[in-house]
Amino acid sequence: MASNLSNSTGYFVLDTSALLTLHQDEPGAEEVETILIQNGKEHGVWICFISLMEFFYIIQHEAGIENARHSYASLKQLPLMVMESDEELGLIAADIKASYKLSLADAWIAATTERLGAKLIHKDHEFEQLKHRIKLQNLPYKNARQ
Repeated sequence: MASNLSNSTGYFVLDTSALLTLHQDEPGAEEVETILIQNGKEHGVWICFISLMEFFYIIQHEAGIENARHSYASLKQLPLMVMESDEELGLIAADIKASYKLSLADAWIAATTERLGAKLIHKDHEFEQLKHRIKLQNLPYKNARQ
C-alpha cells in the first residue's frame, strides 16, 4: 500500500468523499489517515474550499446541525491546507466543467488538483473521466450519496 501513497510533486488533494471516509471510518479511512500523518501541512495535503461546504451540508443532512458543527470543528483540526477561490482557479474549473460531465463542486476540486500538480484522493466515479488530465488515487468505492 505504501507505494500507492507516493506522489512525484508531493501534493495531495482530498476530495470531500475522502474527508467523509475518514470522518465515518469507512473502508479507505486508514489510507487517508496515513496520507495526513506522512504529509500533513508541511508536505502538502490540500482540500478545495468547496469541500468545506460539502462536508458540512452532507453531515447536517445525515445527522443534524449539531453533529455537522462538531464534525466541522474536528475537520478544521486536521493538518490540511485550503485552496481558496481566485480568478485563475475559477477559469480552470470552468474549463473542466465545460469539458467533462462533473458536478460543479467536483470541477473545483479537480481544478485544485490540476493547479497544484497533485494527486486526487477520492471515491467518486465521476473523476475517472479525468484520469488523463490529473493524477487520481481512488479509495474503495461505495454507493453514491443522495
